[in-house]
Amino acid sequence: MAYKLVALDVDGTLLNDDHEITEVTRNTVMEAARQGIEIVLCTGRGPLNSIPFMESMGLGGYVISHNGAATVEVETKRIVHQFGMEQAELDPFMTYCRERGVHFDINTAFEMYVDNVEELAGPVRHMYENYLMMPSNLPAWEELPDPVVKFTAFGEPGDMDAVLKDWNTWTMTLNMLRSGEYFIDLMHAEASKGNALKQLAAKRGYRQEEVLAIGNYYNDITMLTFAGMGIAMDNSPVEVKAAANAVTASNNEDGVHEALVKYCLS
Repeated sequence: MAYKLVALDVDGTLLNDDHEITEVTRNTVMEAARQGIEIVLCTGRGPLNSIPFMESMGLGGYVISHNGAATVEVETKRIVHQFGMEQAELDPFMTYCRERGVHFDINTAFEMYVDNVEELAGPVRHMYENYLMMPSNLPAWEELPDPVVKFTAFGEPGDMDAVLKDWNTWTMTLNMLRSGEYFIDLMHAEASKGNALKQLAAKRGYRQEEVLAIGNYYNDITMLTFAGMGIAMDNSPVEVKAAANAVTASNNEDGVHEALVKYCLS
């Protein structure tokens, strides 16, 4: 099958554990693009800290950001589509986090906000530095200029397990995802990587069987199952591997390179 659209998760997939794209993976992605394959990043990151990876490879096109909540054009930074949330949906989660000392951030398509940016320190500050995005102070809700597309709770894996256990007992109107060991994301009920990828494929005129997707975590399952070929990284949890059509090497062993060579360039 000739794949025409390749969706790549970023953290744990395109990037190794040092948050870098290796030279061999970079060159292979660029070669796929030169051969006419459209590359789209499909990530939990926002556009501002995912578009630079596209630009570093000389790629245009689109990024599907915030786990599918906002799709943005690389060259113009234009929002193609976004799923906004209402304050009333998020208020209980914000209260829960504040009462229990759980760190959280609020994301619009291009901005990120926290309660007290001046107090960021230790692992929380290090996390934002690693992800190349420093937040601003959260203003009054009515002063936010754009819709909120993602709410993220952050903490140690055991703490996030406890939060997830609590929230799973609530009546849920939002899409709740464990997007990493340290993260729980809340988004609009219809926002997911798979749904956003489906919309983009239709917009670009690609059939489902012409789409290949590569990812490594639970938030990638919807795009792996939508794609005609879904490939899980070897560093993926067993449930993610089970949802995929195939498994490639880990993110520290150039798994994206290996998959593209096997399925797109051979």
